[in-house]
Amino acid sequence: MTETDRGGLPANWNAPNVITGVRILATPLFVWMLLADDGRMGWLRWAAAAFFVLAIATDAWDGYLARSRGLITDLGKLLDPIADKFLTGAALVGLSVLGELPWWVTVLVLVREIGITVHRLFEARTVVLAAAWMGKLKTVAQSVAIALALFPFPEVLGEWVHAVNLVTMSIAVALTLVSGVDYVVNFLRGSHRARGGASPADEAEPR
Repeated sequence: MTETDRGGLPANWNAPNVITGVRILATPLFVWMLLADDGRMGWLRWAAAAFFVLAIATDAWDGYLARSRGLITDLGKLLDPIADKFLTGAALVGLSVLGELPWWVTVLVLVREIGITVHRLFEARTVVLAAAWMGKLKTVAQSVAIALALFPFPEVLGEWVHAVNLVTMSIAVALTLVSGVDYVVNFLRGSHRARGGASPADEAEPR
């Protein structure tokens, strides 16, 4: 498989996109490991948590590969946010099923993530937005909070870890809401500039 097509453009099934695709296909395995044995803090729970961290790391890696090697494609732009939301959503739903995370947190985060992702897929090509640094900060906060919730650290370090998990998840939820509002504001500003004929800003990446 070559990484460019005959026209010299990046081929859809290049290394970064394959990594992203594998991440999507492997997410059901993550769900199984998390829910096996009713989420008991055994080796499968450790494996599920390690899988989540590895998947987050490969997300950063495939993005770096795509940018550094000029392999950014429309397919990659579509698959990458889907992979992110699929994994994050699976983790949140799994934690809620196990009774370790309130359902309202999961529903709130998923509504925000799915709503903005779908909106971006339909609108981002016609309205150009400012760089969404807050969206990236939100992604980091979510990743840290979910990873801490997945690892069975309380079994090893003590119950005080639950307080740390509560703080990190609260920060993640707050940034999820604030970054969602930030996205809407930037979109409205971009729409206003587009109607007024002003020069567009850089496209947002509200991940």
